[in-house]
Amino acid sequence: MGNSKNKTASFGNKVWCIFFGHHFITSRNVTNHFKEFKCKHCQLEVTNDEKGHKTNLTPELRDINETLFHFYQKRHHLV
Repeated sequence: MGNSKNKTASFGNKVWCIFFGHHFITSRNVTNHFKEFKCKHCQLEVTNDEKGHKTNLTPELRDINETLFHFYQKRHHLV
């Protein structure tokens, strides 16, 4: 019974994003220049590319961001 409510809410959130656009919030700072974002309504995850544009966060980009995050921490002694 609750499952149909979740599907309806999810559909409503996707419609919201189609009409009004995504409302991205920063979910993770990878470095000073690279961040990961998540849509507040439909939970779409995106990240910055090398040109600064937002692209979908694929498993490959997630691994790249994770590696970059660890290199950045070691370089700046944040560990």
